[in-house]
Amino acid sequence: MEIVLLRESEQFPDNQVLKETLQEKFPLYDHLISVVSHEPYSLDHHWNYYKDGKSWLCKVTYRKKTIFWLSVWDTCFKTSFFFTEKNRSGIMELTIDDSIKHSFSNSKNIGKLIPLVISINDISQLDDVLKIIEFKKTCK
Repeated sequence: MEIVLLRESEQFPDNQVLKETLQEKFPLYDHLISVVSHEPYSLDHHWNYYKDGKSWLCKVTYRKKTIFWLSVWDTCFKTSFFFTEKNRSGIMELTIDDSIKHSFSNSKNIGKLIPLVISINDISQLDDVLKIIEFKKTCK
């Protein structure tokens, strides 16, 4: 069973803390943040401690719109996107891995939102994440 990390409210997850926590996955995290921070994505990211989940989460935004959340686990880091029912077919039309589509189609709604969570372990997964980011930026 995976365990969420970064649970100490007083320890901000700067790059040094993230290197120690993510270990061999840190270059993958660093690459993702670097890519999405520049054109054509131009996303911002902010780490905040959330008392309800008792952990640090990275909120990744485009202007005022939340694109995805990033969390750090003992085996990986995860990107969590949230879509509405009207966006479901758009995800299914993307040229992304079928396992992501399958997981999304089987996701249970959280209120009116449908979660799409990707556990990132390998650089090959980033292409799919970037396609989902592009799609999410166009959603209303």
